[in-house]
Amino acid sequence: MPRVNRLQVLIGAAALLVGALVYVVDRAPDETYFIYSTGVNISLHNILPNLFGPIGNFLPAFIHVFAFALITAGVISCGKKGWVIICLSWFLIDSAFEFGQKYGTWTANHIPGFFADIPILENTKAFFLRGTFDVHDFVAMAMGAITAYAVLLATMKWRYTS
Repeated sequence: MPRVNRLQVLIGAAALLVGALVYVVDRAPDETYFIYSTGVNISLHNILPNLFGPIGNFLPAFIHVFAFALITAGVISCGKKGWVIICLSWFLIDSAFEFGQKYGTWTANHIPGFFADIPILENTKAFFLRGTFDVHDFVAMAMGAITAYAVLLATMKWRYTS
């Protein structure tokens, strides 16, 4: 029976909620896909003060790698070597998207046309064309992977059978 580390999954999910706060409070709603695409105004931008300040510029890059590494590792029953692979994989996936923003036109030209008909994926071209490449995001992603591995080590005893 697979073993799930609920604490790791919970920490990852909580981190995703913090990441969502960056977009809900600190980012303009017309720049945030999950806000403008829903048609429901959940944005608190310009209603609440900026919560995260300058760190909010690269916090999502950190959180994405950190949270998805924890969630993935928490669900997959593997040990320390597997965790290294998971953390490195999420870093590389996010790095590919960051480089895709650097070469946005080239990347957008290689996105299959049928993506335009699939919810969530219909925004893929816009993500690469309007996204901003930032070297600081690479540092944040690397720190997210390293921090995720440290948290995985610290929480490895919290494995429960699901």
